[in-house]
Amino acid sequence: MITALCQEIILRRSEISEYQPINTIYFGGGTPTVLSVNELQQIMNTIYENYTVSKNPEITVEANPDDLTEEKIDQLAISSVNRLSIGIQSFFEEDLKLMNRAHNAQEALDCLSMATNTFENISIDLIYGIPNMSISRWKENIERALDFDIPHISCYALTVEPKTALETLIQKGVVSKIDDELAQQHFEILVDTLEKEGFKHYELSNFGKPGYFSKNNTAYWQGKEYLGIGPSAHSYNGKQRSWNINNNTKYIKALLENKLPKEIEELTLKDRYNEYIMTGLRTIWGVSIQNIEREFGDTYKKYLLKQAQKHIQEHLLSLEKDTLLVTKKGKFLSDGIASDLFLVNLD
Repeated sequence: MITALCQEIILRRSEISEYQPINTIYFGGGTPTVLSVNELQQIMNTIYENYTVSKNPEITVEANPDDLTEEKIDQLAISSVNRLSIGIQSFFEEDLKLMNRAHNAQEALDCLSMATNTFENISIDLIYGIPNMSISRWKENIERALDFDIPHISCYALTVEPKTALETLIQKGVVSKIDDELAQQHFEILVDTLEKEGFKHYELSNFGKPGYFSKNNTAYWQGKEYLGIGPSAHSYNGKQRSWNINNNTKYIKALLENKLPKEIEELTLKDRYNEYIMTGLRTIWGVSIQNIEREFGDTYKKYLLKQAQKHIQEHLLSLEKDTLLVTKKGKFLSDGIASDLFLVNLD
């Protein structure tokens, strides 16, 4: 797999100009820490040998608490990695069991104690809207995260995926259904608490202290190009979206034959408009009316302003100079608002 990953990196070097330095390298997909630090470094060395990398790139590794031993953290600290993203999810045992997580509450606390002694730039994930999670327990989850002085926190509403143990428990009545009203209360408490603690709510699910916004995710939301390496990885170049085959064996076989196992989709003007609306409204940067006119034309601009009007009247959106922004009242509903601004057909 490592050989195949490195070969894909080499084969795709023409997709990024040497005059376009790479600012962020992200090892994600859940558990890249199953690789040794030497293996991670081998991949990074291949990137540096074949691409222009900026002087101080953000290099993130995702990890679960049960993967981060003290030895592993120390090894990562002496590598090129300078940021950790840790899937804490909750500091409470009952929540972790409900979500079928591999780690327990003590491991969550222990790994953060070790990681914060070594890394300054750390992000953690927390989940809200968990069935039977009281307001007080959610507040305590946030407070425990703040106790570690974490500079970046990502929070997501619990979703029930089909054919999972959680879906089965809900169908049998063992676990309560997802309560959207409770999830909204959790979200509002989260926003108020973190903003008081100096975090900037720069994207719907992400909160960062000044200087600690995720460069990797910010690039997605601002529509910048990115290259995804590995099975199932997606890439985007502004006009096309591509994705690799989702089978490890077939992926490795293709790369060993110097073939790129990917499919490519040409994005229409409508596709690109809808993506810009979807990502832009989730952020503090909003949607630029000027950009809409320049990139998509006057017809798209008029359509957007017409569709946005009712949300502006309901104080869910605001138009500040040239920029359309979601208000504090509209934040929890931003995905639904965005879909209302999507273009389906232009008659």
